[in-house]
Amino acid sequence: MTHDYLIIGAGPAGLQLAALLERDGHDYVVLEEGEGAGTFFTRYPRHRTLISINKVWTGSDDPEFNLRSDWNSLLTDDPALLFKNYSSRYFPAADDLVRYLRDVARGLRIRFGTRVDHICFDQDLFTVRAGADSWSARRVVIATGVSQLHVPPIEGAELCERYDTVSVDPQDFVNQRVLIIGKGNSAFETADALVETAAVIHVAGPHSIRLAWQTHYVGHLRAVNNNFLDTYQLKSQNAVLDGTVERILPREGGGFRILFRYARTVERIREIEYDRVVIATGFRFDASIFDASARPNLVIDDRFPEQTPAFESVNVPGLYFAGTLSQQRDFKKSTNGFIHGFRYGVRALHRILGERYHDAPWPSVSFPASPEAITDAIIARINVSSALWQQFAVLADVVTVDGGVARYREEVPVAYLEPGPLTIAVTLEYGPGHDQVDPFDIDVPRIAENDPEAAHDASYLHPVVRVRRDGVVVAEHHLAENLENHWNIPSVHQEPLVRFLKGVL
Repeated sequence: MTHDYLIIGAGPAGLQLAALLERDGHDYVVLEEGEGAGTFFTRYPRHRTLISINKVWTGSDDPEFNLRSDWNSLLTDDPALLFKNYSSRYFPAADDLVRYLRDVARGLRIRFGTRVDHICFDQDLFTVRAGADSWSARRVVIATGVSQLHVPPIEGAELCERYDTVSVDPQDFVNQRVLIIGKGNSAFETADALVETAAVIHVAGPHSIRLAWQTHYVGHLRAVNNNFLDTYQLKSQNAVLDGTVERILPREGGGFRILFRYARTVERIREIEYDRVVIATGFRFDASIFDASARPNLVIDDRFPEQTPAFESVNVPGLYFAGTLSQQRDFKKSTNGFIHGFRYGVRALHRILGERYHDAPWPSVSFPASPEAITDAIIARINVSSALWQQFAVLADVVTVDGGVARYREEVPVAYLEPGPLTIAVTLEYGPGHDQVDPFDIDVPRIAENDPEAAHDASYLHPVVRVRRDGVVVAEHHLAENLENHWNIPSVHQEPLVRFLKGVL
């Protein structure tokens, strides 16, 4: 039997796509190596606390608005399958997410305990093998995530312990000198866990630490993992080293000698000794299952498959990617690397597949193409939309105008927009240079809140409306910043937008 879709992986992305295909009655099968859904989260994060927030109480009963503060739920019509029913903790336990995902998986067509070891492509069909079993499919969607530890090319790296296997018992590190290579959340999660027992902890990497509260990229160092910085700056025998580990050598009697090249000191190379060295440098895509006929191009140090704006491989037609792998499209800029971002990316992928293969146009609503009606529709959406909020600058609500009729489509990838006679794209965006400003420095000049004249200079998240003719942006309008993100003040938000639209329609 040849299936329309084979989905590889029953993590949150695979489940999200399977649930949408199931709802619409499409033919699919999910192949999952583990014995249950969400296997990745049975191991990670190693210290078992998620950094995806779960803010249950928002003051609103609007389910769309509430998803802005719910970073773990998948998109479902069943209110019982909201993550708030599984945990009330702001930073929940990983085991609660596993329990949630396994409930989502009920009723979906999933083959557990099925490890895919070979994918090939021939004459418009994929053959997927798992041991002695094989499947045929017109399209394959890879939703395996980044399942392999990324190990940098350091001489002696094979001697080190790794984030995915190192002990998580702090007592195993009592009075030891520890080097952690990496400056992301996994590295600082590990360091924070050892501050009570290790004698010395150094966290090292070639780039400066990037704090999520400044960059607005949630994959940068989060506050929940940055207590270690306090121990460094207050001289508690811990440090952050800026530079590169050149070589790792075993030390006679145990431990290691590290040749470290500093990035910004007079002393360029120093030899430092440690009892333990842990590599925590992130993860990468495992491309080993692909035959040469189906092997996708890889980018970003070969860590991710290269994708078109439709989340399709650039070199293997019919091979799609869902979930954290889709962050190749917005790497370290928006949120496709995380559940609260890629759930919308998966829904966009589902709509793209519907357009391409099932004669199902992108859902839309129509109304008279007056500036007032279009403004009302835009204002209503931007004040509750979770997709535009989470996937800032990546997803857009799109209004197309044909004669006297406006057609409103939600959550279209900006890169996927097709040229048309008149297209109005609405996004939420941070201003240029937003990640270069200390958000807590009161001496930094600020844009006046609710000032429509200065809206185009705003650095904080705010709505941007762009008009395109034949694919070219011909006009742009920014809505003024608002402290509580309420863009519905008539004189500040609605009326300037109506005037702008009158000028372009």
